[in-house]
Amino acid sequence: MRHAVLALAVLAGSAAQAQALTECRVAGIRNSVQCGVVQRALDPARPDGPKIAVHYVVVPAMARRKLPDPVFLLAGGPGQAAIGVGPQAFGLFSRLNNRRDIVFVDQRGTGQSAPLECADAKRERLSDQAGPDQQVALMMQCKAALLKLPYIKAEADLGFFTTTLAMQDLDAVRAQLGAERIDLVGISYGTRAALEYIRQFPTRVRRSVLDSVAPPDMALPTSFSTDGQAAFEAQLRACEQQAECTATYPKLRADWAALLASLPRPATAAHPLTGRLEHFTLTRDMVLGAVRGALYAPATTAALPAAITEAAAGRVEALLGVGALLSSRKGMQLAMGMHFSVVCAEDAPRLSASDDKPGTDFGTDYATLYQRVCAQWPRGAVPPEFYKVGPSSVPTLLFSGGADPATPPRHGARVAAALGPAAQHVVVPNAGHSVLGIGCARDLLYRFIDASDDKAASALDASCVKAIPRPGVFIPMSVEAAK
Repeated sequence: MRHAVLALAVLAGSAAQAQALTECRVAGIRNSVQCGVVQRALDPARPDGPKIAVHYVVVPAMARRKLPDPVFLLAGGPGQAAIGVGPQAFGLFSRLNNRRDIVFVDQRGTGQSAPLECADAKRERLSDQAGPDQQVALMMQCKAALLKLPYIKAEADLGFFTTTLAMQDLDAVRAQLGAERIDLVGISYGTRAALEYIRQFPTRVRRSVLDSVAPPDMALPTSFSTDGQAAFEAQLRACEQQAECTATYPKLRADWAALLASLPRPATAAHPLTGRLEHFTLTRDMVLGAVRGALYAPATTAALPAAITEAAAGRVEALLGVGALLSSRKGMQLAMGMHFSVVCAEDAPRLSASDDKPGTDFGTDYATLYQRVCAQWPRGAVPPEFYKVGPSSVPTLLFSGGADPATPPRHGARVAAALGPAAQHVVVPNAGHSVLGIGCARDLLYRFIDASDDKAASALDASCVKAIPRPGVFIPMSVEAAK
């Protein structure tokens, strides 16, 4: 009798899922997929108030006899749209997709889910990156535009885009799909979202993978200065320990100091994304932002000595170019309204109490920019429990890149210790921000989620990913030819 009841429940769940989904296409994913939507109250305390549509995409399992636990991707940012990044990330899940559905949910405020997007002026004019005054003014213009959206009825409504509410949306998607339990894969800010989902719905998670861990108690703008400085210093030391680098860039530290001392100064350069020649003021904010962007990936970090040397000589195209490589990738743009709704609610209140020491070069300007914007941005409610990562029985695999300028191993280690013995923290010494796309990490992801039981998942041997070498420094062809 019990088996009959279970069979009926499965059939009922399948029927509900079939009604919720329609066949559709997503550019970049070869096969047809299924699109769904859940209607959610903007403010859960007002269930009869304004509604938003949370959109998601399901890539159906290839096998006819699929496994019952779908894999959900939680995108980064905050402000990245999971459906938008799905085609680039799908390669990570191709083996898992043989027997499991893969689900991409556009978090509220991103993509197709009541987006809070701003005009991307940074992609249009270099002068808009010149300093905090311009950036604050752009965000206030954005806020004014957001207040005209049909799903924003009052300024306070911008406060209903927190991680806590977004994870309640995610669970509504899970319920609509009829999945008893799900697997989570969070990247960067997506790890914070995953931890919050586990906190609110612990019995609904089978396994979780956290890549580049951003804990809820991490005050992002302050920690970025500390961690960015550490990653930059590590790159300078790496150059000093490599004979070819010191021979090619013997004055790297002196050139860096001279570059900073020369700012602000007039500059002329082609915009790295539009190609338009521009005349602008090169500022400290622009230079530090370009260095921070380049540090995210070791391959671009390797080009920093050449770019800094060129910039110190007055040629800034290379530095601006390597700094823009990360943001120029398809799917990497952020919904900046959602970004500030999250950070202003969750991180800004903790800035003054942060123990992180600002970096010598990176300083406090980044945190000050956020404080200025957040002073004029509606702040959503965050429960005190949000900041506490407690023990969890959910098997969790955490990845940290030793060269990561945003979420280095110190954050992953703290979270792993808090989660307890079911968590395994893997540090890849020469990896940057986001580990899953390099070396054997994708295979580890597959074996961890596909393991037949929790004991086997927790015993995963991750040694293969730790031996990835640091890329050698970039040497321009003109230098090579002169040797």
